[in-house]
Amino acid sequence: MTQHVSLTGAGMALVLHLPERGMPQILNFGREKVAHQLLMLRAGRSTGMGAGNDIEVPSSVILPTGSMGFYGWPAVLGHRDGVQHTLEFSGWTAIEKESSLTLKAHDEVAKIDLTISLAISHGVLNSSVQLKNCGSSHYVLDRCMSGSMVVDAGPATVTGFHGNWGREFQTSVDELGQALWIKENRKGRTSHDKFPALIVDTMADTLVMHFAWSGASVLAIDLLEDGRRLVHAGELFEPGEMRLATGETYSSPSVYFGFDTADFRTLLRHDILQWPEGKMRPRPVTLNTWEGNYFDHKMDSLKAQATAAAELGIERFVLDDGWFGLRDNDKLSLGDWFVDKRKYPDGLKPLVDHVTSLGMEFGIWFEPEMVNPNSELFRNHPEWALQVKGRAMPLSRSQVVLDLTQKAVTDYLFTCIDDVLNSCSISYIKWDMNRDLVHAASTGGQAVVSKQTHALYALLARIRSAHPSLEIETCASGGGRIDYGILGFTQRIWTSDCTDALERLEIQRGASLFIPPEILGSHISAVPNHQTHRVHTLAFRAIVALAYHMGVELNPLELNQADRSELNYWITLHKRLRPFLHGGVGEFHLEPLDGRSAWGVITPQKIIIIMAQATYMKAEQAPPFRIPHELSGLWRVAAVHPANITQRRVSEDQRNLLNGHVNFDISCLAEGGLNLPVLHPESAIVIELEPAKGN
Repeated sequence: MTQHVSLTGAGMALVLHLPERGMPQILNFGREKVAHQLLMLRAGRSTGMGAGNDIEVPSSVILPTGSMGFYGWPAVLGHRDGVQHTLEFSGWTAIEKESSLTLKAHDEVAKIDLTISLAISHGVLNSSVQLKNCGSSHYVLDRCMSGSMVVDAGPATVTGFHGNWGREFQTSVDELGQALWIKENRKGRTSHDKFPALIVDTMADTLVMHFAWSGASVLAIDLLEDGRRLVHAGELFEPGEMRLATGETYSSPSVYFGFDTADFRTLLRHDILQWPEGKMRPRPVTLNTWEGNYFDHKMDSLKAQATAAAELGIERFVLDDGWFGLRDNDKLSLGDWFVDKRKYPDGLKPLVDHVTSLGMEFGIWFEPEMVNPNSELFRNHPEWALQVKGRAMPLSRSQVVLDLTQKAVTDYLFTCIDDVLNSCSISYIKWDMNRDLVHAASTGGQAVVSKQTHALYALLARIRSAHPSLEIETCASGGGRIDYGILGFTQRIWTSDCTDALERLEIQRGASLFIPPEILGSHISAVPNHQTHRVHTLAFRAIVALAYHMGVELNPLELNQADRSELNYWITLHKRLRPFLHGGVGEFHLEPLDGRSAWGVITPQKIIIIMAQATYMKAEQAPPFRIPHELSGLWRVAAVHPANITQRRVSEDQRNLLNGHVNFDISCLAEGGLNLPVLHPESAIVIELEPAKGN
């Protein structure tokens, strides 16, 4: 007997057809349930025509297996030593709840149980899979996607993400044609160049997808014979990596499907991020010591920097790399997580106590997953590194990767980190990972990329359980490990190692599609910039960081008095606007136009517009500035920062507007737009709008 099942919630509807044999067919996935689509079930090929099969084979199915004459890209593949290489599930049962749907079936020949878990929250569909080996021999799982979703036939484009170290979250648009579109990430971490998300636009609608996993991944878009497309995401396994023993189950990560990236940010805020005590508090303005000190740690200087930071209004002091072992450069001591007595003869406590006495929190840098060959740890335990016997151990940044699947390794790391956290008042960890995985095999020689990621998650959970008030920042040479999987254990992202404000405009715009601004670390760095050697005004550097989790990446002792006063001004402004900028109420991020971009928030009490000009404009005048909203009444410009903006061209009317002398109907902001001045390249302004007095 066949049946229809549905899952609805938050304006979203998924309707499936469960066959007697085969995979669930997607009848409808849209913003709301459309009943007449239940009559349009002819998704398979015609019967008895040409070389086609004599039975109808639906193509728009969840997790096609390649059986029963489906010739598209299989979402699930496996075998038992070369036999039982096809899967054909039957006996579907459905457990329907208010916001979740669980589907179960069995393959009697291959002896495999399959469970598909679906749930809707905040307008986003969560899909994951469990596949259990019920046979008497090992089953090798070559591929198992976490979920599949259909998009309409016709012309379509896919927006993906690429980049490199220091230039993450660059967007690119590909036209989808007849060929399979596929993106594989084999680096063992989310990577700088293959953020696991995409946006598919058709003539009818938009499908947004994100794969919540911090390891290797594959994203695929397959053209079906009826012109529609299936979008898949899942783990990418190394050969023989996922070998299931009798009774063993593979549980996939989650893949999320939706229609608007704003819903994904809401989902992340409310369902995935795990804040200490269950609630986000105001994000502390952070000083990170890396670019201000590198490996040159001097106690008196660090204490003086902390004092200067507190005077600037900074709320968290993070001690970066260089405090442990004999760590004078990046070629030695990684893995020796004991305090360097040359630099800290009395341990970290004197510095920590000084920082906390100033009213700031103290944080510290770790890179637990890595080890330098020139370290006590590696000399004592070379077998603790990921390696393939008889193969080279290629170095990257003079380090190799520890095998977290070995209990002795994670026990050692937990003990070291736990000892440091217990030694003094440390409330924050910057958790770094500075290389990709190569030859990622454990002691038995089998690939362990997937197990390595699960072991990382378990170690993070263990540390947070022992220190429930601890916050953790995820960093991987900047943006090399940013995804919803790692964000189930961390509360901040180091968006990129590139702190150049001009580069950050595009990096942060791409990241902001899926990541809320309050967890994207954005720091004001020194000039010339350490990565690009550009020189930008302090105002431009500060404004680019203003809406995000703001920080400082420099030595405050090297600032002159004028710069200290100005930096204090921007930090004070950030703190005042922080309640509006963080939390997701009315946030917007407009597409760049002629070098000009804008982001900010719209609330009934205040509108904040942050506008940046990256390049010299081609047009004589900038087009009116429009933002959709549902507000009413008379409003005015309440403040502009900086007050003495360097603008290329400004009319008298624009000057009166910016000086707050003009009350205007707020509907103009959405309809006609505000006529704002043309800025000089590499400059920015912050505009505060408020209801006019007596409104």
